Amino acid sequence: MISIEKISKNFGPVAALQNLNFKINYGEIVALLGPNGAGKTTLIRLMTGLLSPDDGKIKYDEEEISADRVKVLQKIGYIPENAPLYNEMTPYEFLKFTSDIWDIKDQIFSDRLEQLINKLDLRTVMSRPIGELSKGYRHRVAIAGALIHAPKILIMDEPSEGLDPNQKYGLRKFIKDFSTQGAVLISTHIMEDVEAIADRIVMINEGKLVADTTPMRLKYQMPERDLSSAFRRITEHNK
Repeated sequence: MISIEKISKNFGPVAALQNLNFKINYGEIVALLGPNGAGKTTLIRLMTGLLSPDDGKIKYDEEEISADRVKVLQKIGYIPENAPLYNEMTPYEFLKFTSDIWDIKDQIFSDRLEQLINKLDLRTVMSRPIGELSKGYRHRVAIAGALIHAPKILIMDEPSEGLDPNQKYGLRKFIKDFSTQGAVLISTHIMEDVEAIADRIVMINEGKLVADTTPMRLKYQMPERDLSSAFRRITEHNK
């Protein structure tokens, strides 16, 4: 379980996050929503250990990141938007390189690699330079890199941006399959993704939590019965 407990973060006079509280349970897919500048990126950087909060705690299975950063972050797979890759490497070389960083033994790496190749349909591109791959395949390689150490939690920033309908379908299926044994947080502006896979919506605006609900409940709070309309009304109301 992920616990966000009274998290606040300031950048000089700017309050990026203010007293944020919510939890994510295993088996859940949670969509993190908010307009540009709401604090989503700051929150993700805090959750992945790239920043430290000014106040509050972030816990994974009751362990704080600050207590043992390396140990706790082994539970997390993080895929940023436009995840950086090494274009001159093949997917195999990139995944072996990532595995070595995590000090994964060769046999365990081989077993996990085979699983990821099958789950992400990477077999035909494993020996091609990453720089020659389509955006869809590059995205799958980035996901494989984030999962090679077998994390229990997956954090994705704009996961389907730029993907075609078939690639989006495959990604959503993968996320749903992963959530059966772990927890997923996706930060996105694409309401189609939210409706298709999210169990919950956590919405922030100007650094504050403004909604923690299900897509269906949020949708039917508004006369339009539309998530995009609900998003606009809530974030405009809370300005």
